[in-house]
Amino acid sequence: METNKLTRRAFIAGSGAAAVGIVLGGWSAARGGLAGLLPEAHAAAARFSPVAWVALSPDNTAVVYSPASEMGQGTMTAIPLILAEEMELDWSTVRVEQAPADPRRFGNPGFGGAMVTGSSRTVKGYYEALRLAGLQARLVLAQAAAEQWGVPAAEIRAERSTLVHGPSGRRMTYGQLVEGARAPQSLPKVDKSMLKPMSAFTLIGKELPRVDVPEKSGGGARFGIDVRLPGMLWAAVLHTPVQGEQPLEVTDAAALAVPGVRKVVRLPGGVAVVADSFATARKARELLEVKWSEQAKARSYDSEAALAAFTARAERLDEAGAVWHKHGDAAGKIAGAARVFRATYTTDHVAHVTMEPMNCTARAQGEAIEIWVPSQSPSGVIGTVAAGAGYKPENIKVHITLLGGGYGRRAEADYSLHAALLAKAMPGVPIQVIWTREDDFLRARPRPMTAQHLVAGVDAQGRIVGWRHRLVSESIMARTAAAAYEKSGGRDSPVMEGADGVYGIADQLIEHGREQRGVDVSFWRAVGAGYTKFSMESMIDEIATASGKDALQYRLDLTADQPRAQAVLREAAAMAGWGRGREAGRALGLAFSDAWNTFIAMVAEVSLREGRPVVHRIWAAVDCGHAISPANIRAQVEGAALFGLSAALGERLVYKGGQVQQHNLDTYTLLRANQAPAVQVKVMPTDNAPGGMGEVGLPPVAPAVANAVARLSGKRLRSLPFPQIT
Repeated sequence: METNKLTRRAFIAGSGAAAVGIVLGGWSAARGGLAGLLPEAHAAAARFSPVAWVALSPDNTAVVYSPASEMGQGTMTAIPLILAEEMELDWSTVRVEQAPADPRRFGNPGFGGAMVTGSSRTVKGYYEALRLAGLQARLVLAQAAAEQWGVPAAEIRAERSTLVHGPSGRRMTYGQLVEGARAPQSLPKVDKSMLKPMSAFTLIGKELPRVDVPEKSGGGARFGIDVRLPGMLWAAVLHTPVQGEQPLEVTDAAALAVPGVRKVVRLPGGVAVVADSFATARKARELLEVKWSEQAKARSYDSEAALAAFTARAERLDEAGAVWHKHGDAAGKIAGAARVFRATYTTDHVAHVTMEPMNCTARAQGEAIEIWVPSQSPSGVIGTVAAGAGYKPENIKVHITLLGGGYGRRAEADYSLHAALLAKAMPGVPIQVIWTREDDFLRARPRPMTAQHLVAGVDAQGRIVGWRHRLVSESIMARTAAAAYEKSGGRDSPVMEGADGVYGIADQLIEHGREQRGVDVSFWRAVGAGYTKFSMESMIDEIATASGKDALQYRLDLTADQPRAQAVLREAAAMAGWGRGREAGRALGLAFSDAWNTFIAMVAEVSLREGRPVVHRIWAAVDCGHAISPANIRAQVEGAALFGLSAALGERLVYKGGQVQQHNLDTYTLLRANQAPAVQVKVMPTDNAPGGMGEVGLPPVAPAVANAVARLSGKRLRSLPFPQIT
């Protein structure tokens, strides 16, 4: 039938056109869409770049370079908006392009100048630098106009890509200045005091459409897996069944005999078949006979047994851990408390399950290599390929494509190394390596499995006087940034993030006990805050209930000197009708998070069906400071809440003998559409620098649901994913 020949992309391209017109209104994809991967071409066509982030053309259009990876979070709109705001660009004339992988020009200050997108540090990291750059660009243009008009630059203002001389009323577009313009010897000196106040924003805070949506909705967007180059070949990798093993003997005669197969290549932890199509490479891969080494530490890893050991260690209060946060005398205050609460919480490994499988395309020629990859970290790709494939960093050119989801998985560059080694083995031939869904599960670098033991001492009035939080898990930083980890004394920021907060508890001790079982763990959306807030907000709720206090009022008391926290708590409660009666069999649960310097409160309405939570509605109020794009902030909270709910209700990655037991979505349970609740979000901008947003909606969802379940059943859920209540 004809319909069987219709590709997914063709379907989207054809059927989405009407919807795009409705969604975008007057927005033109030609003006705002993603025009390609190589900004140099546009820079050459343009005439003037007052700063590295922008290139102006005589027709008064501007190309703004976006340095972060666009993985669906809207950064390709948010970051250029920041520059455009201070530069007074007419947003309708702006075209956004992916910046080159050049940390020297486009590095994220939030990552020490590396080009990395993650950890909710993109807007936070670039915000001030981009505003100052936009201001500098505007001042350069004003000075150029002043020289042409023979007037003081101080008499010139800018508005919508146009310069205006106040006293005379003369006007000139930015484009009219391009001809003959030259960059100054040094850029104007600027500082934070010269930036606009929030009240003067004309772009930030407005409901502008995202620039990446037209091409995605129309089926024209190109992700890493869509890269096509002349003469390209494809590769499939047979991975070792246990992490850390290597191929010892390879029998490849049968694979090489498959028509279309070009080469079999040994790789770290695998053997690859290169062929003229991915289907052929995958078919031949199954014919490989490989003898693997059998010495990896991970071979003894059984995650269920390990979790029991983690739990015992977390509850061992006489063992010192690496101190994450310490203030006062927690042990002494707990010893003298009127009442002591103790609880242990556990969380399993979870996988990333990005929509676009891991893939990378590489072409090597002599001492140079060119790479096309959907990555969160150009700097990580360059470093990994340099170290693993032997190229000098200056000879590695990386093109970042659109990403079909990241969630931290694409902060790793293991799949890029495979592509680089294969390209090196076949010089001059572009090779695209694809890890299938099964491959990605097999080579998962999941969220750390954790055991957390919390002890809280309260006084006679139910106020917390001492707080101790012990978390036991593998380390992320010890593998990904070993030197920094050692220098910090074992402080693992992604693992422990969220464990300290703004609650007014004077005496606290928060520790991390590191485990080393031979299985790599890694970044995952919200990483630490995804489980630290679960245990903390559950414990707070339990103490409030046991003390006969309202859960909302208890948190308001704990944040008496935190007006932003109090505002979101009150607003979320008002949205949900906190304190109002609910339908029979339903209850509300409340949770709060302050991770990434963004304040969010969340309320979930929950019922129980066959011992499992059913979430009907979620309300959230969020204060992230300057809200760059409120519509996108709402979308981020909605998505993160459902992402976190999926993990809370069913996601679990199990290891036995070092081998992953789930290999695809038939055995790994994701949230289904009929389980997704309505999520209502209110954005509450305040005149503060932006906090992180990409992960903010995740941490409060599990404790909000668990706290509602406790009201319904009287039972506390202390593990993720939630067990069935019996």
